[in-house]
Parts: sequence; C-alpha cells; structure tokens
Amino acid sequence: MTNDTLQQKAATESFRDQLATVDAKGKRNWVYAQKPKGRFYNARTIVSWGFFALFFTLPFIKLHGRPFVMINIPDAEFIIFGKIFWPQDFFIFGILMITFIVFIVLFTSAFGRLFCGWVCPQTVFMEMLFRKVEYLIEGNAAKQKLLNKGSWTAEKIRKKLTKHIAFFLLAFIIANFFLAYIISMDELKKIISEPVSEHLVGFIAILIFSGIFYFVYIYFREQVCTVVCPYGRLQGVLLDRNSMIVAYDHKRGEPRGKYKKTEAITTETGDCIDCFQCVKVCPTGIDIRNGTQMECVGCTACIDACNKMMDAIGKPKGLVRYASENKIASGDKLHYTGRMKFYTVLLIVLAGLLSFLLFSLKDVDGTIIRATGLSYQERGTDSLSNLYNIKIQNKTIKDIPVHLKLEGAMADAGKVELVGTENITVKKEGQGAGSFFIVINKNRIKSIKTKLTIGLYEGEKKITELHTNFMGPFIRRF
Repeated sequence: MTNDTLQQKAATESFRDQLATVDAKGKRNWVYAQKPKGRFYNARTIVSWGFFALFFTLPFIKLHGRPFVMINIPDAEFIIFGKIFWPQDFFIFGILMITFIVFIVLFTSAFGRLFCGWVCPQTVFMEMLFRKVEYLIEGNAAKQKLLNKGSWTAEKIRKKLTKHIAFFLLAFIIANFFLAYIISMDELKKIISEPVSEHLVGFIAILIFSGIFYFVYIYFREQVCTVVCPYGRLQGVLLDRNSMIVAYDHKRGEPRGKYKKTEAITTETGDCIDCFQCVKVCPTGIDIRNGTQMECVGCTACIDACNKMMDAIGKPKGLVRYASENKIASGDKLHYTGRMKFYTVLLIVLAGLLSFLLFSLKDVDGTIIRATGLSYQERGTDSLSNLYNIKIQNKTIKDIPVHLKLEGAMADAGKVELVGTENITVKKEGQGAGSFFIVINKNRIKSIKTKLTIGLYEGEKKITELHTNFMGPFIRRF
C-alpha cells in the first residue's frame, strides 16, 4: 500500500478520532437537527405515545394495595409487579441484573441499537418531546441557527424565555413522575399537597431532579448518548458483521455524484448524490455513510431523509436501511451465529431460574434458630424441650397474628409453647420476633438430632412452614 493510499485512508477514517459534536479545539459543535419526515419517524412517534402513556400512568397503578412498580433505593425497598423485595431478597435482583445484561448482549448482537433509537427514555424525551417543543417555539433547524447567531432582539428574548420556561416545566413534570417511581405516588401527593416544611427533603429532591432533567435537555442533549452512556461504547464488542444496524449501502451508493436535472442519469456514479440530508437530520451529528459509529443511536432519521431524496430523483429506496454489514457486502441473510445461540441458551436458563425464584417468593416467611448456649431441658419424667428464637417477615399490607404448630411425623409427639404470648403479631410490611419451646415425648427421640416441621398459622389458615432440628440426649445403642 503506497503512502498516498495510506494518507487517503487516514483522511477518510479521521472521523473515528473525534466526536462529531466536538471540534478540533475541543469546543462543542451544537447540533441543529432537521425534523425528519417519513414512515419510520411516524412509527417512532406512535411508539413514543405508548411510552409516554406507560411512563405517566404506571405510578398511579396499584396491585394488592401497593404501587405496581417502585424502586426505593434510599429505603432499600423494591416493588416489581406489585411484589415487594427486601434486602434479603436482593440476590434475586442480582440474578435479574445478570439476566438483563445477557438480554442486552443478545439483543444488541442481533438487532444493534434498536432499543436506543426506539424506546430509550433519553431518546424518546429528547426527540419526541423536547425537540418538538423547540421546533414549535424557535422554528426549524435553519431558523434556530439564525436565531442563536443573531443579536438579542425582543423576538429572540421572547422565544428564548418561552423555550426555557417550557423546558423547565416539562423537566419539572418528568422529575415529579420520576420521583413517584422512587417514593410512590401517594408519598409524592403528600409532598405536593402538604406544607413544604413537612417534606423538605422530598421538595429538595424534586428541585434537584428538575434541574438535572432541565440541564440535560436544554444543553447536554446528545452528549448523554455519546459521552455518558456506556451502551454506545460497548457497541464495539457487542456488534459483529451479522448484527442488524442502520447502514449505508456503499456498494450501491459509491462513487458519489451530484444530481442535476438537466443531465441524463448515468451508471458512472452511485446512487448517493452527496446531498447531506442524512447528516442534517442526525441528532448526534454523524455521517452514516462513514459506517458504524459509536455515536449512532439507530434512530432511523437518516433512513427517512435518504428515502425522501431517492423518491425525488427516481431511485429505489433503501440506500440507507436496516441491514447487516454482511448483507451489504455480500447479500447474505442475517445469520443466527454460535455466539447468539450460546447467549440464547444462557438467557433461557437465567430467565427460568428467575421465574422460579419470583414465583416461590413468599409474602410471609421466617427463620427459626435454636437458642445458643443451651442444650435440651428435662420436662417432668417423660418429656424434653428445646428453646428457639423466631423472626417472621410480613410483606403483606395487613397485620398478621401468627401462632405455631408442630407438624409432620412428630406432630403427635409434642407441642409448641410460645414464651409470654399466644400469638406473634407481625406488623404490615414489617418483622416480628419471639421465643418458644418445643416439648417432645422423650420416647419419640431416637437420635441426638431430630428434624422438625413448624407450621405458621393465621387463625386456621396455614401461611407457610419452617424447618429446624431438635437436640436430644446421646442414645447408646448395643
């Protein structure tokens, strides 16, 4: 390869050495993205309506008296699908996170950044809400650019002030709903309706969240995707040549040529007329014709823009489309690779394990521990006893009086005696504790350790059962 060829290749690959939104001096290149038009943009708009409906209604939904979803990190209390998880259940969250990561790897290997472009909250809020409000107030991309470069007139002040107020109000609303996912809608209503002095921490949290969202959507914007979000940077290891991506068909498009109505169409140039419409609509400012890039969020805006231009010049659509690199290069179909098969099997195993743990999770559970430092005690001439401590977790929304019964093979051999009470009352979404003796006829003790089953009852209703060991004397056998 000659020096000229190397220099030419280095020039064409220079885009990979810097972010599209940062110039050579390290200053921000502000992206003025044109509003896309086309079937993909229309489809994304419909999907965003569903996203907004879900985001703004989910905090109001309750199941069994609880929020349907609540991620209360400060209090280490999580509710998923109306089912509560406490710190002792966090191993399930660990499996859930591993399952989610495997799903992301598998999904990205097959479908690229489909999630980012269609349902990522950052993309949906930015492109389908804030950007549309910006178009409504300041006009299209060209008008926005002229407005920002122009002097401060009364019209500019009015538009900028209106835009900032609108953005902050939207950020404030989003922050309130975001907080509802953390502390529940009931607690949020208290913060809103009751005096600020009674909920100062919550009020400060709302202001902080509002400020963060406002800063992100008024200024930081696509930098969240290109600088902060780790998902884009993982593309290099998650994608392969069989992954479905938003791709430019370089075989059909190159070499590029300018389109002129007065000239006849020739076969000397490709279908790309170098109109830069794909660049102008890109929310991260990249040129999709340079190939797969970290900044690409797969939003399909470039597909709509290119299809519109192909229609205008009488060329087939799909110069920029969903495809894999192998599909572009050799026409191969999407392959279900060995890596995808491995991830699929792993995902099925993890999903099965997670489902089993979720369905087997009990609303009322407990732990029985023998009192330390004590052996068995003689009870009269015919019985032995052991002392135990019990802790009971109640994840329901009602107080439960619990009493204990000896069950199983030893049910008729003895009894349970609670210390100082007849029942252990466990508060709603709380814990209860107590001590009790198990008294068993010594003739039924055949070994130093006997397995026992203890039933936990609410009235006549059996809630669950726990297991423990009864320690007896060593029996010499001849």
